[in-house]
Amino acid sequence: MAAVAVQQITDYFKDTLSFSSSPLEPRVHEKTPANQPDIEYHPDEVKWKARTARRLAEDPSLLSTPLPDGFPAQVDSPLVWQGSDWKDEKEWVYELNPEQLKEIDDALKHFRGLEKPLGHISSSTFPLPTLGPILADLARELHTGRGFFVLRTIPVSSYTREENVIIYAGVSSYVGNLRAVQDTPAVVAHIKDLTQTAFAKTIGAPAYTTDKQVFHTDIGDIIALFALETAAEGGTSRISSTWKAYNELAATRPDLVKTLSEPWPFDAFGGNPAYILRPLLYYHDSKIIIQYARRNFTGFQALPRSTDIPALSEAQAEALDAVHFLGEKYNLGLNFQKGDIQYINNLAVFHARDAFTDTPEKTRHLLRLWLRNEELAWQTPEELESYWKRLYYTTTPDEQTFPLEAEVRKESKGGVKYA
Repeated sequence: MAAVAVQQITDYFKDTLSFSSSPLEPRVHEKTPANQPDIEYHPDEVKWKARTARRLAEDPSLLSTPLPDGFPAQVDSPLVWQGSDWKDEKEWVYELNPEQLKEIDDALKHFRGLEKPLGHISSSTFPLPTLGPILADLARELHTGRGFFVLRTIPVSSYTREENVIIYAGVSSYVGNLRAVQDTPAVVAHIKDLTQTAFAKTIGAPAYTTDKQVFHTDIGDIIALFALETAAEGGTSRISSTWKAYNELAATRPDLVKTLSEPWPFDAFGGNPAYILRPLLYYHDSKIIIQYARRNFTGFQALPRSTDIPALSEAQAEALDAVHFLGEKYNLGLNFQKGDIQYINNLAVFHARDAFTDTPEKTRHLLRLWLRNEELAWQTPEELESYWKRLYYTTTPDEQTFPLEAEVRKESKGGVKYA
């Protein structure tokens, strides 16, 4: 019976997770450190399937591994979805009307008139009397509904860079009242190809390239991305439900759920300590939470995986690939337009990006905020509490900065202080 079960599960992955023609096809291969399993930043479907088949053949009992204590066999929530569930982007896109755009413009003028530092942008200093309650309802959708929405569209070309930043922060303050520090003391980050700049040799994260980004989460509760400009070609933003991925793993590979819930060595890329042990997967306050970035286990370009820290196990290598390919299997591609702001629940939805091509006329450029809504926020797992405190509660409004030009964050150049 065990041999039959192994064959069935192997056939299942072969039949349901084939991506040979996927638009998310890997493009770049990095050298794997000698002490690591054969795994790179860009997942290799063939290697993953071979590893799966090998591990199940060696130990058929993996399929009968109990789930970790307290973890559910399945979760049932609007957060459990797949891309094919959504038939029309009107289901997740909220289009701003002329009256609401005027209200935003008036709020910009109001804040300017206060002559306060940008760190003081909030729902009280950026008044949106009619749009504000709508944004508050959309924030609830992030926490108790499908976990994402898109606001369309801010007329970017009508404003200066600083005015766009003010509008972005002001509108977003109704979705999450706290802004996280991303590069102390900066609370805004730029997502843009910098490979043709002086920063090129220091880039250790795909956010600063035209390369594909594989499925991952950022850190924090809510990710907001504001499109100042889209790419000439490609660059589709993709999201996927981690709750859907969890349900499939719990039903078919409970051993990988166990592996994901155990401590992993997150590379700090020269930081102190050199690595941090924590799980990728949590079940906390009746909620599934996944927090990880693949590059912390594989490295990327100028930040290769450190050779003097614990290597991943074969089980971890398989689990890392399994989560990614389930993200691809159930992903939803978003029609991200210039002026759109995309909001996602970073605790329950992970995201990826297709490779893209820029031209002098159309250069992809996003702004990013990490937000927290103190009224609606989920409880933070104990292992993540210290990071959240550092993100959201270590700078004052007077200290916050809002860089207007793109540069590589310190954490993507080495010396990471958290993972």
